Amino acid sequence: MAMSATEIENMIKEAMPSAKVIIEDLRGDGDHYSAHVISAEFSGKSKIQQHQMVYKALKGKMGQQLHALALKTSSNE
Repeated sequence: MAMSATEIENMIKEAMPSAKVIIEDLRGDGDHYSAHVISAEFSGKSKIQQHQMVYKALKGKMGQQLHALALKTSSNE
């Protein structure tokens, strides 16, 4: 079963409460999303580390219930 944009946003915000999360359904199929996550917690971390933080927040659902996620991360800087 696919995940909704709201579920994705809630999971990320649960792990990073101060994050601003923008989710877009790329195809309108509930299966291909883009996410822009902005968080001060990313400050001083590499893009790889930032993406790992988001994937960790998704608790293993990436590649399972969440098929495709184009991810963009940035800090508040």
